[in-house]
Amino acid sequence: MAKTTAGRFSSFLRATGVAIALAAAAQATPAFADAQFQRWVGQFRATATSNGVSGAIFDRAFAGVTSPDPEVLELARNQPEFNAPVWQYFDNQITDESVGNGRRMAQQHRRTLDAVEQRFGVDRNIVLAIWSIESRYGEALNNPRIVRNIVRSLSTLAYADSRRQKFARSQLIAALKILQNGDVDVSHLTGSWAGAMGHTQFIPTSYQTWAVDMDGNGKRDIWGSVPDALGSAANLLRQNGWRPGHAWGYEVVLPQGRKFPAGRMTLAQWQAIGVVRANGQAYPRANDQAELKVLEGRDGPAFLVLHNFNMLKRYNSSDRYALAVGLLADQIAGHGQLSRDWNRPFTRLSFNETQELQKRLSAHGYYDGEIDGRIGPASREAIKALQGRMGMSPDGHPSKELLTRLRGQ
Repeated sequence: MAKTTAGRFSSFLRATGVAIALAAAAQATPAFADAQFQRWVGQFRATATSNGVSGAIFDRAFAGVTSPDPEVLELARNQPEFNAPVWQYFDNQITDESVGNGRRMAQQHRRTLDAVEQRFGVDRNIVLAIWSIESRYGEALNNPRIVRNIVRSLSTLAYADSRRQKFARSQLIAALKILQNGDVDVSHLTGSWAGAMGHTQFIPTSYQTWAVDMDGNGKRDIWGSVPDALGSAANLLRQNGWRPGHAWGYEVVLPQGRKFPAGRMTLAQWQAIGVVRANGQAYPRANDQAELKVLEGRDGPAFLVLHNFNMLKRYNSSDRYALAVGLLADQIAGHGQLSRDWNRPFTRLSFNETQELQKRLSAHGYYDGEIDGRIGPASREAIKALQGRMGMSPDGHPSKELLTRLRGQ
């Protein structure tokens, strides 16, 4: 999700102030809750018009938005970048499917990616990895469970979530200005529960600053134009300081029996204390500054990350996100998998096997979600329930051991 100040949302709303009133009213008297929300909308209209939004645009945007969206508040409870185990996050983002689709998209959109690289200097595989993680190469935009009315989502957060109120109000005003500028109409001003929009999931203020008209039709359409979406993602990175031709980082091997300094040193200095590339190759720019990242400590994979890694964090402030983009980009480019995998307390399934597990969970009546090869909260709860029935430890892990048991039934 493209943002530079707010970061990913990490917890559910606190039960204070207006959130308490909303929760109580929603349970007891829904009509009263809607009336409160409508009064808030009327008050916010004055704020929006004082910030340059025309009354006509505001009224058009809020037509039909008569109540907060309870699912937005529910979705705010769980943010996988921060809450999930390390292996779970990467297993969901870097799959056989995401790599294979990335390579197919590289061929399908070759001319667009050529133009993006030439104009912004951002490697095509980085852009493809962002596209994959943000919207599964646009597939998510066709999912009614994911795509929402941006105005309703942001007004819900601005009204009912005291922690995100300031962020949501600023994003809502920016979204109304996007509508006012004519880049998109009301029916297409859609996005995630948190207000991220289009193929590459820009929040409205990021859209205002970095969205570009890559296809030259006079509009910055990150919803319907793949060139505009990919160009906008590359422009965000370049304008924040992306260095063309430089790597994001390297997988490394750590020598045993010593501690490592915190902070940044040159790659030459890291090499001098025994931190070498996992593939045995030399560091291309020995004087580049690098920082050691070990998300699972010494027992997991280790990385020296460079300047461009921090530029990926301008897109999303999570280390996991930036690392997933870099690793997925490397695999799309054909550089292979990690030499040292993440530590999982089970044997990992392939993407096709994960889909098979979801189908079998569904057939047993434990799962009614999408067969998408991604293990989210619904899949984990279904796994736990089935494990309990089978006398296994209900850990929720999508393991080879569980699938083997199911195949035998």
